[in-house]
Amino acid sequence: MAAHIRRRLRKGATTTAVAAAAVAALAASQAPAAPLAEGATGGDQQAAGGESGGPEDGAATGNSPYYTDLPPLVTPDRPGSSSNLPAATGSAEAGIPASVLAAYKQAERTVGTTDPACRLPWQLLAAIGKVESGQARGGQVDANGTTLSPILGPALNGQGFALIKDTDGGAYDSDAVHDRAVGPMQFIPSTWATWGQDANGDGRKDPNNIYDAALAAGRYLCAGGRNLAVAADLDRAVLSYNQSTEYLRTVRSWFAYYQRGTHEVPDGSGVLPTAPSTPTPSPTPSPGGTVSPTPGGTAGPKPSPSPSKPGGTKPSPSPSKPGDGSTSPTPTPTPPPKPTPSPAETFGSLENAGTGPLTATVGGTFEERVSVRARNALGAPMAQLPVTFTITGTTGTLFDGGKKKVTVISKADGTATAPALKAGEKTGEFTVTATAGTTRPRTLTYEASVTARQADKIVRVGDKALVAASGEKFADAVTVKATHKGIAAPGVAVTATMVKDSLGLIDNDKGPYFKDADGKPLRTLDLTTGADGLLQLPEIFADENPGTYKLRLTTEGGGSVVIELTVQAPEETAPEETETPEA
Repeated sequence: MAAHIRRRLRKGATTTAVAAAAVAALAASQAPAAPLAEGATGGDQQAAGGESGGPEDGAATGNSPYYTDLPPLVTPDRPGSSSNLPAATGSAEAGIPASVLAAYKQAERTVGTTDPACRLPWQLLAAIGKVESGQARGGQVDANGTTLSPILGPALNGQGFALIKDTDGGAYDSDAVHDRAVGPMQFIPSTWATWGQDANGDGRKDPNNIYDAALAAGRYLCAGGRNLAVAADLDRAVLSYNQSTEYLRTVRSWFAYYQRGTHEVPDGSGVLPTAPSTPTPSPTPSPGGTVSPTPGGTAGPKPSPSPSKPGGTKPSPSPSKPGDGSTSPTPTPTPPPKPTPSPAETFGSLENAGTGPLTATVGGTFEERVSVRARNALGAPMAQLPVTFTITGTTGTLFDGGKKKVTVISKADGTATAPALKAGEKTGEFTVTATAGTTRPRTLTYEASVTARQADKIVRVGDKALVAASGEKFADAVTVKATHKGIAAPGVAVTATMVKDSLGLIDNDKGPYFKDADGKPLRTLDLTTGADGLLQLPEIFADENPGTYKLRLTTEGGGSVVIELTVQAPEETAPEETETPEA
């Protein structure tokens, strides 16, 4: 019975006795605040400028009642102070339970990754969490962030609240007859079915888990392409959560308070709010379909002009009668409002779909293809979304088909994969940018590079011994062939060096040599293979030092070969014998 007594008191139950009884019961039961669903006589519903963020015409919470406690007049800390102050620092009202604070910050980071244009501040989630449930009843959560006991609103059975019949079979609210608002962020089950998230990675979307509920609230607030750094967008987001200008003012107050500084307190030690909102009559919509705010800021009916007094303003002429010759003005038809796309139809974010390093050699085809995944405002994969891929750079790289820009439609799993990249004839860096969305485009940029052609193997063509006499040139030319993965590698850079050892660690300064344009000796030369991967080295000369020498050739890509060169000493000529005359 105590579980059904609410801190949020309905209108007419505001006497001291009733309030005292409710608070006393709550101290024992820790019962959560009772939501006031759409259609009930709740405060300031359908407020001016409000918009629906979920599948229903109402709000995420069903326009529940909420805590109206305002933050202290004394700020928690000076502006710009840290939110990581020790528990003993600052006002008690500025303390946020550790797990609850961690959930808000995690939601900010997650949404910042998938929807950076929304610019969701965690302090806004904290403000809503404070007003909706007193930060999960002061942080009454377990190690995984799940409330120690369910936070449930009253049955929305039409008795003082809206009539919302069960939509979840009691799965979330343990009520198979009517719906109830659920969890620390007070989602009604039908809204949670659309917006629920699994933020703590346990495989469940649980509205009673502060991590799941905070991320769901963040995505809900960002729906419809809102930028929460813009005041008007932030107001619309809060009103979509609970369509009440009083609610907006309360959340705004806590938002500003938390922005000035907060500190972490242990779970279960947060300050519990005590002042509930009370239902007020629903305001009368203005002719334009919105509710006009009163001077105090709350929504109210727009007054009709008083009839003119005698001697005052001339009254408007009576409508013309048939046949009297007068003409009535033709009313200008009001265009129907443009339907707001559902969250499932609203583009939310663009992310990498597993694209690996983008590298290829000059003239080659990139093994990796650029792939992205589009998600809707709920974070689910979004199909049938055009994604444009654009190449920027001077390497000459193009998509297969010879284009620098292509558009691909995302598949059922949200992925869009660009055609294969064909490397140009210049080495260097370039980028591929993926762009999707029109109202608020999202982009992803990938770095890519084109490297010199490579050969993983180089061999000598022929096996004839290479011999020259001292001071002469080698009669036979040296020819090699470079290949990459067994295929001839044209245009590969090859370095030829005279060395003393097979590993090429010590260069040789004597023995065979090449010649430069001026005829001077060179013992290192940079060359390039031809179209068939073949390379014939320039002429090689022998100096006056006989012996066996080594020529090492290496390629881009790791290929190498060592070739022996032999310099022979000149043959000695025996002196001619002379005849001795006979005596």
